[in-house]
Amino acid sequence: MGKQKQQIISRFFAPKPISPSNEEPSQSSQNHPKISTTVTFSPSKRLKTTHFLSPDKPSPNPNNPIINSNPCLHQKFLSKLLEPPQHLLEHTHQGNQGNNDSRQPPKFTPLEKQVLELKSKNPDVVLMVEVGYRYRFFGKDAEIAARVLGVYAHMDHNFLTASVPTFRLNVHVRRLVGVGYKVGVVKQTETAAIKAHGENKVGPFERGLSALYTKATIEAAEDLGGEEEGCGSLSSHLLCVVEGDVVMGDEDAGVVESGVDVRIGVVAVEISTGDVVYGEFNDSFMRAGLEGVILSLAPAELLLGEPLSKQTQKALVNYAGPTSNIRMERMSCDCFRDGGALPDVISYFENIREDDSVSNQHYTMDVRGDENNQFALKVIMTMPGLAVRALAITLRHLKQFGFETIVSLGASFRPLSSNMEMRVSANALQQLEVLNHNGDGSETGSLLKSMNHTLTIFGTRLLRHWVTHPLRDRNMIIARLDAVSEIAESMCGTLDLENLGAVDEGAFDCTVGQPGINHVVSLVLTNLGRSPDVQRGITRIFHRTATPKEFIAVVQAVLLAGKQLGQLHVEEHVYLKDKKRNAVHSALLKKLIRIASSSGVVNTAAKLLSTLNAEAAEKGDLVNLISLSDGAYPDVAESRMKVQSANEKLESLIGLYRKQLGIWSLEYVTVSGTSHLIELPSDRKVPSNWVKINSTKKTIRYHPPEVLAALDQLLLATEELNIVSRTAWSSFLGKFHSCYADFQAAVQAFAALDCLYSLAILSRNKNYVRPVFVDDDQPVQIRIRSGRHPVLENILQDNFVPNDTDLHAGQEYCQIVTGPNMGGKSCYIRQVALIAIMAQVGSFVPASYAKLHVLDGIYTRMGASDNIQQGRSTFLEELSEASQILQSCTSSSLVILDELGRGTSTHDGVAIAYATLHHLLEQKRCLALFVTHYPKIADIQKEFPGAVGTYHVSYVTSNNGNSRSECELGSSNANSEDVTYLYKLVPGISEKSFGFKVAQLAQLPASCIEQAIVLAEKLEMVVYKRMDNQRRKYCPPGTQSANPDIHNKAMDRTSEYIYPAVANGRDSIANLANTCQKLFSCLKTALENDNLAEGFEMLKRARIVARELTACSESVK
Repeated sequence: MGKQKQQIISRFFAPKPISPSNEEPSQSSQNHPKISTTVTFSPSKRLKTTHFLSPDKPSPNPNNPIINSNPCLHQKFLSKLLEPPQHLLEHTHQGNQGNNDSRQPPKFTPLEKQVLELKSKNPDVVLMVEVGYRYRFFGKDAEIAARVLGVYAHMDHNFLTASVPTFRLNVHVRRLVGVGYKVGVVKQTETAAIKAHGENKVGPFERGLSALYTKATIEAAEDLGGEEEGCGSLSSHLLCVVEGDVVMGDEDAGVVESGVDVRIGVVAVEISTGDVVYGEFNDSFMRAGLEGVILSLAPAELLLGEPLSKQTQKALVNYAGPTSNIRMERMSCDCFRDGGALPDVISYFENIREDDSVSNQHYTMDVRGDENNQFALKVIMTMPGLAVRALAITLRHLKQFGFETIVSLGASFRPLSSNMEMRVSANALQQLEVLNHNGDGSETGSLLKSMNHTLTIFGTRLLRHWVTHPLRDRNMIIARLDAVSEIAESMCGTLDLENLGAVDEGAFDCTVGQPGINHVVSLVLTNLGRSPDVQRGITRIFHRTATPKEFIAVVQAVLLAGKQLGQLHVEEHVYLKDKKRNAVHSALLKKLIRIASSSGVVNTAAKLLSTLNAEAAEKGDLVNLISLSDGAYPDVAESRMKVQSANEKLESLIGLYRKQLGIWSLEYVTVSGTSHLIELPSDRKVPSNWVKINSTKKTIRYHPPEVLAALDQLLLATEELNIVSRTAWSSFLGKFHSCYADFQAAVQAFAALDCLYSLAILSRNKNYVRPVFVDDDQPVQIRIRSGRHPVLENILQDNFVPNDTDLHAGQEYCQIVTGPNMGGKSCYIRQVALIAIMAQVGSFVPASYAKLHVLDGIYTRMGASDNIQQGRSTFLEELSEASQILQSCTSSSLVILDELGRGTSTHDGVAIAYATLHHLLEQKRCLALFVTHYPKIADIQKEFPGAVGTYHVSYVTSNNGNSRSECELGSSNANSEDVTYLYKLVPGISEKSFGFKVAQLAQLPASCIEQAIVLAEKLEMVVYKRMDNQRRKYCPPGTQSANPDIHNKAMDRTSEYIYPAVANGRDSIANLANTCQKLFSCLKTALENDNLAEGFEMLKRARIVARELTACSESVK
C-alpha cells in the first residue's frame, strides 16, 4: 500500500481530540498532532500497537487527548490490521470492552475446541488445520507462520490466526521445516456426504493429525517427497547420541585408557534412503570422535538420549546452533539402562511382522520380507550395547511418524567405522577442505566438488561417502581402479598407457578400446538423472507415502535402466578372438551391472507397472488406478458396481420424467457444479415436491425428490469407492515390501556406476595418472612425482608448480618443511594428503607418477582457531588435536602437523613441537609431514639419522637498491629485498621467514613495519651477545678440543636462547665470513662487467654489503 493511501486511511479512521486529560505530558508538545496508523501486511514490519486495542489507555498527549467518536469502527479496523495484545495471544478474551478491566472466561467455538484438544496432545508441533480450502494456524502457531511464511495474521474470536491455501501445502510445510520446526498437518477425517449420514450431522467436521514432518522425515513423508523451491538436501540423517558411564576422575570411577573421558553410542538413520549407520566408541574430553561423526554425516536432526555430560551437550549444541536450523530433540533413556533396550527393539520387530501379516492378508506374502527381518535381528544382536540403546530411542521417536519399519531391512545396516575403510579424522575433513571450503562453508573449492561429475543425486550421495570413507583393502581399491580405467579407456577409444599408469599384475586385459561401455553407461545415468530421486522414491514406496505418479516414474526408471544395462555382455569368459564391442572385463563392473539389470528386478518392475493405469496415475485418480484382474481387490470391484448402479438409477429416472412431462428431448443439465438438473421453461407447472435449485429469466431448474435420493446414494457410493481405493493403493504399495531389498541393491549399483563414471571423467579431463599400490607386506611409503593440488590446480591451471614427495618407512619417513610465509608449505602438505585420499577412493590422482602403500588413517593439525562456546582457547584446541593424533595414529598412518606450538611463548612452543615430533618418530614411526618456523626442530635429525629430512619451499631474493633502509635500519636487508616465491620443495632449512614482507602485503602502516625491523635487529644483537657470553663461560680458550662434553653443553645451553629470527645465525664469525664473501663477489662482478651502468649498480650493492659487514664486526666485538 502506498504512502498516499496510508495517509487517506489514517485520516479516515483517526479519532478527533475533544477534551484535555490529566496524564503526564509526553516529550512532544505540538498543538495539533497528526494521529496516523500505518497499515502493513509484512510480519516483519507490522507494528505492535497494543494500546489501540485498550479503550482505557491514557492519551499520549495531555494537551490533545484522544477520544474515539466511533470506538466500535475504530476497534474493528485496528483489531483486523494490527497485532493483538499478549493476553489475546495466550487464548484469553477480554469480554467487557467498557471502562473496567474484568475478563470473562473465553467462549470457544467448536473448531477452537478441536484445536485446543489437538494442541494439548502435540504441544511442540506447529499445527496446520484443514478448514475448507485453506490450512489455518492458531495462536502461537499463527505468530510463527506470519514470521516465517510472510502471511497475514489477525484475530478471529479467541485466537490469532493465519492461513495458507491447500494447494501450497508442500511449499509452506517445507519452509517451516527448513527453519527447524516440527510441523503437523490436521485434515478432515470425514466428508460432507459421510457427515450428513452419520451421527455428527450438526457438529463440526471430525479432524485428526494425519502427518508429522521434520527435517529428517520430510523427504519420506506423504505428498512432500519431491524437492520444492530448493528445499531438498543431499543428507537428512537423524542422529541419535547416547552415553555410557562418564569417568569423573575420582577413585571409585574406575581405570580407563589414557585420554578417554566417555563412551558414546550413535545411530544415524537416513529415512528417505533406508540407510542405518551405527557405532560405539571411546571419546576424549574434547569430543573429537563425536565431532568427526557429525562432520561426516552432516545430520539434519539430532536426538539426544539423556542424560548426557556437559561436554557432549556443548559439542551437539555447538553444531545445532541458533543459525544452523538444525532441529534438536531430547528423550530420556533411563528405562533402557538396565538392559531393556534390546527387548524393546525385538518387540518392535514382532509388531512389524504382525502389522504386515494383517495389512497384507489379501495376497500371498513373499518369504523375502521375513528373511530381511531375520537378517536385521542378527545384525542388531551383534550391535554394541550403547548403539542398541540409541536404536531403541530412535525407534520410539520414529513411531510417531510411522517410519519405524525402516529398521526391518537388514541390508541397510552398516557400522560407523570398518576395518575396510580408512579413518579420516574430523580435523582432516575440515582442514583439508574435503567436503566444504573453510572460507564460506560451501562445496565450491572442496575436494568433493572437484571430483564430483556424477549425473544422479543418489550418485552424489554415494560419492560423498566414498570421499569421507576411503578404502583400506588393496584388492577393493584395485577393483575400483580397474573399473575406472575401463570406462576411461572406453571414453577415449584407445588406451594411453603413459596417462593411465601401470596396470597391476593380474588386472584385466585393456588393450582394446570399448566405446560401447561408455555409451551405454552414460545413457543409463543420464536418464536416471532426469528422473526423480530413485533412491528416495523406492523408500517412499516402502513407507507407502508415494503418489501413483511418483510410483510409475520411479519403477519405470529402474525398469528402463535395467533393460539398457542388459545390452552389455558380462560373460565370465570372453576370449580375445571373441571380444564384443559391448563386452565388460572389470570384475566390479560385471558385478554392478548384474545387480542393476537382474531379471528379478526387471520382471518385478514390469509386473507392477502392468497393474496400474498410467493415465489415471498422471491425473491422481485412485478410483481408476488399479486394473482389477483374477479377483484382486474385491472391495474395489464391489464399490465400483455400487457407483455404476447409482448412475444407472439416475439415467433410468430421466425416461420417467420425459413421459411425465411429455418432453422427449429432456436431458439432465449441469450448472455451476450442480449435476442432474431438469431445466424447464419458467411457465411450466411441475409437481409441488420438486425442489427449485436455480433459475434464469426464462427457465427454472429443479431436482425431483427421486433424483435427490439417487444423488444421495451416488454420493455415498462414490465416497465409499474413494475410501476403498485409497486402502487398495496402500495395500498395493505394501506388496513392494518383499522386493524392496532387490530394488535397493539395484539403485545402489546404479549409484556405484555413477561414481565410477564420475571418476573416469575426472581422469580423462584432468590428465590424471593411475596410482600403483604396493603389497601389504611391503614398507609403508608414499612416492609421488610432480604431484599437484587437485583443487588449486583448477584455479591456477598451468601456473601451478608441482612437487615431488618421497616418504618410506624403511628410509626417510618424516619431512620437516620450513620456508617463508605464503611460500606454499601448507599447499604442499595438503596435496600429499589429498592425493592419498583420492588414490584410496579409487580415483586417478594429479601427478605424473604415484606409488603408495594403503594407509589406515590420515590425521592433521593445521591452522589456528578457538572455540569460545565450549571454553577452548586457541592453544588448547591446538594441543587437543595433537593429543588426539598421538593416541589414534599407527605406523601405517599419515600425520600432518602444521606450525605446532605457535599458540604460546617461543620456548614453550619449540619444546612442545620438538617433543611431539620426537614421540611420533620414536613411538609411532608413522609417515609425517611437519611444517614449522622453528629451525631448532631440525636438530632432531641427529637423533634419527636417515629417518628425518629437512626441506624448504624455495624463493629468490633480489635487492631493490634502497640503500636508505639498509643504512637506517641496520644490517638486516629484509626491507630492501624483493622476494619471488618459487613454490618448489628443495632440501635444506630456510634462512628467513620474511614476516615483514607479509606485513607489507597486509598493508600494515610503514611506521609499524620500520619499528618492528628495528626491534628485531636489537633482539638479534642481544641474543648474539648472550650466545658469546655462554660460550666463553662454558668453553674457555683451549678447552674445546680437550673437553667435548663441556663444549656440547655450552652449545645446548646457548641454543635455549635462540629466537626464530636468528636461528640460523648463532655463529657470528660464520655470518661475518659470509658477508665478506658477498662483498668480494659484488666487487669482482663490478670490475669484470663492461657495462658501466650495471657495474655502478654492483658498486652501490657492495657499499650496502660493506655497511652490513661493519655491523657484523661490531656484534662480534
